[in-house]
Order: sequence, then C-alpha cells, then structure tokens
Amino acid sequence: MEPTKPSKVQMADSEGLSRAAQVIRAGGTVAVPTETVYGLAARADDDAAVAGIYRAKGRPDFNPLIVHVADATAAERLAVFDDRANALAEAFWPGPLTMVLNRRDDAGLAAAVSAGLPTVALRCPAHPVIQALLKTCGLPLAAPSANRSGGVSPTSAAHVVDSLGQRVDLILDGGATEQGIESTIVALREDGSWAILRPGPITEAQIAAILGGGSAAMTSSKIEAPGQLASHYAPGKPVRLEAVQAEANEFLIGLGDVAGDVSLSVTGDLAEAAARLYACLHLGAAAEQPCIAIAPIPDDGIGLAINDRLRRAAA
Repeated sequence: MEPTKPSKVQMADSEGLSRAAQVIRAGGTVAVPTETVYGLAARADDDAAVAGIYRAKGRPDFNPLIVHVADATAAERLAVFDDRANALAEAFWPGPLTMVLNRRDDAGLAAAVSAGLPTVALRCPAHPVIQALLKTCGLPLAAPSANRSGGVSPTSAAHVVDSLGQRVDLILDGGATEQGIESTIVALREDGSWAILRPGPITEAQIAAILGGGSAAMTSSKIEAPGQLASHYAPGKPVRLEAVQAEANEFLIGLGDVAGDVSLSVTGDLAEAAARLYACLHLGAAAEQPCIAIAPIPDDGIGLAINDRLRRAAA
C-alpha cells in the first residue's frame, strides 16, 4: 500500500497553491519547499492549526517553531525590531536566516509557536513556492521541517511522503531544495549581544560583518530555538562520525577522497555536501546495513553547520 494518497501531492502551480492556501486558511497542514528543506506549514495565529503540526510530527511541545513571513514589514508586526534586526533583514532576507526576537504583545500568534518563551523565531524565506503561499494565504506560517520529530529533514516531496504519509493534509511538490540544510538561527539579546543558536548557511562571520563582535556564549541549556534537541536529525540507526572506511555492517557516506556507498560531494565541495546531507542520510536509513558511517567533514564555514547536524544525528 502506498504511504499516502496521490491526491496528497500537488504540483506547486497556481492550482496547487490555491488548494494549499485553502487548506492553510481552514487550519490544516501543508508541506512546502523552502530554499533549505521542506517545511510543514500551518497558520501561526491559530492554536489548533499549530497543534496539528505537533500532532503530525510527534514534536515535543517545548521545542519552538519558526514563523515564516513574506517580508520584513510582516515580521515587524510580530516582533520588536531594532537597528540590528533591520540590518540583518536588509542583508540576508529573503534567505536562510532566522532571527529570535522579542514577540510583540499584540502579535496575535498562537502560544505554541513560542513554546512558552517571550520570543519568536522569524524567517523570510527565499524559495518562490513558500513565498507564493505566504502571499496567497496572507498569513504568517509556522513551518518546522516536514518530517517526524527527531528524524532526518526532508529535501524532496518524496521524503515528506515517506516520513509523514497521511499525517499531512497536502504536499506541494516544488522539486529538490537548494541549500539542503536548515537556516542559521541567531538570537539578538537585549543587552546588545547576539548568539548563534543553530549554525546554518549564513555563517557567524557573515553575521559578525553586519553586527560586529562574535557570537556570545550560550548562557543556559534551555531550549530557545528549533533544532536544539540533542537527538534531532537522527536517521534511526547508529551513526559513526569521522570514518575513513566502512566496517562490514556500515553504510558509508563519503566526501572527497573518501568514496563511500554514496558521497556528499566527490570534489569535497561543502556547499554541495550541505545540499546532499539529508538525502544521503535518507539513503543510509533505507540501506540494508544496520549502521551508518560518515566521512570526516572540515570544521569550518558551512562545515560547522554540517557537523552540528551530524553530531545530533549520532547522539
């Protein structure tokens, strides 16, 4: 039996977008591509709709959700923007940067998106499909990755089908995603400092070039942004990192000179590795070998973000 009905998957054309907007307005869930991974979107102003995301993902209710908006003007209706937030939005939006800011009292957002925190995580995505959906439905959208909680994030509609199946109301197929790794999350503190809560395509150096200084040390172990759970991104099998060759029971994900059963990038290109990361983890999860081994990843630039995901996958 197929894991989902064919009618669940719609091409991201005008007809599909119109149907998706209807589902969103009615409080349903829609899997939609962004430039990073596929997100599971629901209207962010409705408690029952946001609960549908948690129900579909099996997501812990203490893990906040990113709210996606069409532009900075829409974001300013939901959170308090200062000069730093404006500068980051000018530099990186639309794009794979999420800002954690103080939520406005009149934001009208469902409490669940902030998971009890006074802040909200906001992003203006660059992908034309989610941008079209945001503009068509005219609502801010809570949209974590479209997979079961703790699993590998989806970079294609097929991944969403495999992971969520009947748990999602509609899947917009916009092809494979470009970045393949979730957005960078930066928190702007009231004391003027800032901190990277999750590494991603926008590097700390790029943010420092706008804000000055460097990422502040994490001051507590509390969850204050999506993707901070230690077991996030797990493929459901033991994972061994820094592997230069596979053991007999391992599916090897290679990079550069380490060939493997599949390769993140034959040339060692870290941008290509980031884009292929979750697709390769999905292949490893589906392979006959009971364990996964992953080649060493340089720990600089976007490699920091890749290693962050891999450490969680191996946790």
